[in-house]
Amino acid sequence: MLTAIMTGLLAKDDNIKLLAIDADSAINLSYALGVDIKQTVAEIRSQMIKDPKARAEMKDKNIRVVMEEALESGTGFNLLTMGRPEGPGCYCAINDLLKYGIDRLSKQFDITLIDCEAGPEQINRRVVNGVDVLVIVTDSSARGVRVVGSILSVVQNDESMKHTTTGLVLNRCKTKTDDRLIVESARQWGVEIFGRIPDDEWITEYDSAGKPLIDIPHTSPSVMAIEEILRRIAPSLKGS
Repeated sequence: MLTAIMTGLLAKDDNIKLLAIDADSAINLSYALGVDIKQTVAEIRSQMIKDPKARAEMKDKNIRVVMEEALESGTGFNLLTMGRPEGPGCYCAINDLLKYGIDRLSKQFDITLIDCEAGPEQINRRVVNGVDVLVIVTDSSARGVRVVGSILSVVQNDESMKHTTTGLVLNRCKTKTDDRLIVESARQWGVEIFGRIPDDEWITEYDSAGKPLIDIPHTSPSVMAIEEILRRIAPSLKGS
């Protein structure tokens, strides 16, 4: 939700070349952006393994070109999707290919938004090393606090993340009194709270109807909150 609405807001600026990446194997971002996916990074890797002809063709290309062919165009942005491997197994090889693709592709764009799976795994595997801003999304529950703590422990021990601006976004907020645990924890961790996204009937309605979240009206509470979050983190974005 956050990445989709951020993408929609940033895509309105014709002067920004924008890349959105769905690094979650669950493949949700494309639906939230209303984009049909024809090929994923996982499918590219599968072709390289199973099809000798496809493997030979890809070897003749730069990896950047291979990744560019997997990009889908949206209104004012491009989208790259990680996907999931066929059958059971580790995501390590796909993560490695995704990381390599991100490194090559992001140089062509002003801003790259990466939607990661929940938890510290892709930071731990350095799929998203060297990012300018890390936004950790959580609710105000004790479980959410524990997950944030585990992510921060990985970030703080990763040399490649030492220049990263890190902060929290509190999701599905009802009242500020409900946020006391996470607010106090953030103070102890020494991290900023970038903003709060309130419970929003627009999100519920669009999710229930299968409508792209990028199309939620600008007047909705969530969109206005995310617009304010973007303003807050803008000075840390290289493309801003």
